[in-house]
Amino acid sequence: MEKNFILAGFGGQGILLAGTILANAFMLDGKNVTWYPCYGAEMRGGTVNCEIVVSDSEVSSVHKQDTDYALVLNQQSFDKFVNRVKSGGTIIANSTLVAKTEPRDDIKYVFAPMGDIANSLGTSKVTNSAALGVLASVCGIVSKDAIESALEKVLGEKKKELIPLNIKALEEGYNNLLQVS
Repeated sequence: MEKNFILAGFGGQGILLAGTILANAFMLDGKNVTWYPCYGAEMRGGTVNCEIVVSDSEVSSVHKQDTDYALVLNQQSFDKFVNRVKSGGTIIANSTLVAKTEPRDDIKYVFAPMGDIANSLGTSKVTNSAALGVLASVCGIVSKDAIESALEKVLGEKKKELIPLNIKALEEGYNNLLQVS
């Protein structure tokens, strides 16, 4: 089993952190993983994405032409990456910032209010954790528990005060899908 993931959004949405957490979760599950970040010169407001390849055996390559799963947090990322999803793959979009459109009929669309979930918890800064919860519930390749453990590991002692709120966002995202088509 080898699966490819793209996580994308604006700078400041925590995409690279989410990618680091997801890659660590895969490793905690005993998988082989690569993680490849890509970002523009702008740190806040510019586009940011990362690619993750996970496999039971050695990972064949870092950068794939197509992806099995795209997790996008804004409209610009949806527009950019919807055509990189393999036929039969899935795009998971933050419906707080992404219009519910389905321009292709050969992929699965999941729209979840990741930003609204985060805002209901008091801050948009945990949208990335809500997104990871949605991803875990949709893909079934990584468990919510592995993501939670990875989140605790990555944030560590230095940011331990942020862990409970991020775990709450992860759980809310995991449990609150609105539309699957």
